[in-house]
Amino acid sequence: MLSWSRAPEGVLPGHKMGANGKDPEAIVIGSGPNGLSAAITIAQAGHSVVVYEAEKTIGGGARSAELTLPGFVHDLCSCVHPWAAGSPFFQQLELEKFGVRWIHPEIAMAHPFDDGSAAAVSNPFDRNAVDFGADANAIRKLLGPPVESWKEISGDLLGPPRFPRHPVAMARFGWNAIRPAAKIAGRFATREARAVLAGMAAHSALPLDWRATAGFGLVLWATCYSIGWPFAAGGSQAIADALAKRLKSLGGEIITGARIENLRHLPRSKAILCDITPRQLLTIAGDNVAASERRRLEGYRYGPGSFKIDWALDAPIPWKSEICRRAGTVHIGGTFEEIADSESGAFQGRHAEHPFVLLAQPSLFDPGRAPVGKHTAWGYCHVPNGSSFDMRDRIESQIERFAPGFRERILARSIMFPRDLEAHNANLVGGDISGGSVELSQLFFRPTPRLYSTTIRNLFLCSSSTPPGPGVHGMCGHRAAQVALKKCF
Repeated sequence: MLSWSRAPEGVLPGHKMGANGKDPEAIVIGSGPNGLSAAITIAQAGHSVVVYEAEKTIGGGARSAELTLPGFVHDLCSCVHPWAAGSPFFQQLELEKFGVRWIHPEIAMAHPFDDGSAAAVSNPFDRNAVDFGADANAIRKLLGPPVESWKEISGDLLGPPRFPRHPVAMARFGWNAIRPAAKIAGRFATREARAVLAGMAAHSALPLDWRATAGFGLVLWATCYSIGWPFAAGGSQAIADALAKRLKSLGGEIITGARIENLRHLPRSKAILCDITPRQLLTIAGDNVAASERRRLEGYRYGPGSFKIDWALDAPIPWKSEICRRAGTVHIGGTFEEIADSESGAFQGRHAEHPFVLLAQPSLFDPGRAPVGKHTAWGYCHVPNGSSFDMRDRIESQIERFAPGFRERILARSIMFPRDLEAHNANLVGGDISGGSVELSQLFFRPTPRLYSTTIRNLFLCSSSTPPGPGVHGMCGHRAAQVALKKCF
């Protein structure tokens, strides 16, 4: 894990705290993947940049730590990284040269059922489609276009709202993507295909009868074939550390333990880019924000929170299905209807009796994350924003349902309520890991029609509260920095 210069204890960052005691040309607040990507983009253009990070460790949503017992490495937030492996900006940076190694499980995702069977999503696409029996042709028809044209449409999916560079490919995909997942599920005859779609769409943390939830499901399902769902060897921290090394190689600087509470405390600079959400922006910008923009930002909606558990295990999870034992990610929720109830409940203020649980088991494929013979697991479910309800028993009961004897293998657990997630990372407001609800009205023009810009000429947002939204891909920061370079340099 990298260490960086620390702000003096009890002293807010002020003038002459940049490299060599000079005011930087650009400042970035927050060292998450988007903040670091913004800083790298500025530095690549030949300008000096300083990143201020409130916490002692860089990374934001891409951090790892021994949360349970010594020798057990867990990811504090993100764990599985299709978007990081497939990010056009990260690919340009060649993060592998700075220590990132992608580990691809044999099966990207498994979805177990009560009878002991499980659906699997794995490469190659055509062979996997056959596994869905009567729905093989429907899956080919739905997923074939995005899988076949992934290189063409991925740039549009991970870019700001604009006329697509590949309009035909995007139109073929968008016709289905804009629909509710519940509507698309009606095309399937098998419980397996319906359940897999539900689990994929549930990553949106939206009710599955809402428009555009099919898009989340189809995109994530397609990434299993086009990118894979890999882990970063050693933990998500490796991604943040690699970005930081790249920034340092360009002359950039990172100062940790430097919480910015007011823009007035910053050195002079040509541009300030904020890897924070609208709520924090309003706090640190104060009355400098125009009244019209303040109203828009105050009306920005945050989505459901997450209740997360990390486990230290004395053996692998004893799944009934052999398929689950070979999968990096397991979606635990049974049928489409059960998952839909869980997700709508979180949005409506209810706590599901049988929550949909997203679980990863990285140590099966990355043994360095645990002592020899031991294992780690990572899982969460959606709950109402800011919830203080303890979901531990309900989550573990769901796992036990498909893996009898799971509880007997637990050595220790780390539990994070939504408030704990926010304490680790202020961007996770009320436990919302998406930087704001991704409902259709906030999906493309987030957080306002200005996107990355604000009414303050040199102040920009570069967090997942801007397009293309949540995920460890750095594209929000990269796109925001491009706008800042054009306007301020």
